[in-house]
Parts: sequence; structure tokens; C-alpha cells
Amino acid sequence: MPTVTFRGREIECKEGETLRNVLQRAGLSPHNGKTKTFNCKGFASCGTCAVAVDGEVSDVGIREKARLLTPPHHPNYDLRLSCQTKVLGDLTVEKYPGAWGTQIADGPLGPVDEGGDEGGEADAAADEPTDADSEPSEAAAD
Repeated sequence: MPTVTFRGREIECKEGETLRNVLQRAGLSPHNGKTKTFNCKGFASCGTCAVAVDGEVSDVGIREKARLLTPPHHPNYDLRLSCQTKVLGDLTVEKYPGAWGTQIADGPLGPVDEGGDEGGEADAAADEPTDADSEPSEAAAD
């Protein structure tokens, strides 16, 4: 069984399971702030479940590719939509700040504490849109 490591937690899952479902079943979210409630529910249209993955996963499909080519996403960000990504082996997953998880320069969000808070101040700040959420930075576009 593959193991998904996300924000300090290890979650076992079945091979081929969708990453978004794995995280949600464990009580975790691939979304930040208000997008935990307001998202496309796994149809690859909003892009708010974008995460960085390191490990064996499915190839990028056409719907996912189209969404990740549309701002505020950018191909240089090297992110995946958790709603479209199938877990094929052990993974390390990182979520970045911002409504779309594209504030890569800020670094990934820290571990989830045992009290159930999924990010504390960093998560609360993710409710507020920033310039990085609306357009790719010049550095990322180069």
C-alpha cells in the first residue's frame, strides 16, 4: 500500500486512489482558506487543490493540463491538481499558501498540529487574495 506524506502526517491508501480523496479521508484538505468550502469538488475546473508532489503518480490528463496552463497557475510551478492525480506509489505532498496554492516563493505550509488546526496563521492568511494569486510572478514566467 502506498504511503502519502502530507504536512507531517503519513496516510496509507490504495494504489490508484485519487490524492484529493486520500487527503480528505484523513481529515486533511488540499485546499486553503475559503476554498475548503468553495471549490469545484474534484472536476479540475477551479485549480484550488494544486499541490507539489514527489513520488509516483499518474500522468497529467488533458483537463488537468488545461487548468494548470491557465493563470494564476503556470507550467513553471510544477504543481498537480490533487483531484486529478492518482497515487501509484509512496508520495510526499506539499501545499503552498494562497487561494490557488501558487505562492511558491513563500514555501510550503507547515505540519498540521494534533489539535486539528490545519495551518493556523498561515492558513488564515490564505483566505486573503494576493498579487501572487492573480498572476504569475515575473521570475516564474522566465
